[in-house]
Amino acid sequence: MNTLPAAFLKAPIAHRALHDLGAGRPENSPAAIEAACTAGYGIEIDLQLSSDGAAMVFHDYDLKRLTGQKGPVRQRIAADLGQITLTGGTDTIPTLAQVLEQVAGRVPLLIEIKDQDGAMGASVGALEAATAGTLKGYDGAVAVMSFNPHSMIAMAGLAPDIPRGLTTCNYSETDWPLLPAGTRKRLREIPDFDAARACFISHQASDLAAARVADLKARGAAILCWTIRSAAAEADARRIAHNVTFEGYAASIPA
Repeated sequence: MNTLPAAFLKAPIAHRALHDLGAGRPENSPAAIEAACTAGYGIEIDLQLSSDGAAMVFHDYDLKRLTGQKGPVRQRIAADLGQITLTGGTDTIPTLAQVLEQVAGRVPLLIEIKDQDGAMGASVGALEAATAGTLKGYDGAVAVMSFNPHSMIAMAGLAPDIPRGLTTCNYSETDWPLLPAGTRKRLREIPDFDAARACFISHQASDLAAARVADLKARGAAILCWTIRSAAAEADARRIAHNVTFEGYAASIPA
């Protein structure tokens, strides 16, 4: 098992950076990233792939919700994506390389590689290769994770020294209606932790009492969780989790 740097277990981690549309900071935007750095929070960001193989910092597969434009991120080249303004602010969609230059090791950076297979299968690799290549030489605290275990298995080969984790949950049919029942049942048990040579999970906060979470914690895995939206929920989650990913309130930073 590789090791998650201690920095990820200290300051709470801002979900999609410290976003606040009322303040002109869309999720995963440079403005939200800068706000998190200034406040001293860790940062969680998401990656999608451009048509020309660049790792783009963007959550959704489709552009509509976050930009008002239509079509998948993967059908646009990075240069074009970099001209698209994020709704609610003035920033455009950044690349991972741009974010690494901006953060420059000031706070820990937790990177979620979004599933590119579409069904948590093995048709992955291009975004992982882009991520590994971009992270080469970055000397700040960084870790990668994904809901798709195949993504982390790929990263274990591409960048074995970068700490890896699995984003995990209870895989309810309500939340995952397009995922086959058998796949949901399998992933619920987090069976690929060892195959990915992972050192942490980031688990659904409402499911932290799951037996498998306790088992992994007992084995020395770091337990993060998502997504906390109040101080009370944070206090409850910390009974099990080592740290939280949060949004929508000012999480306290330990002294």
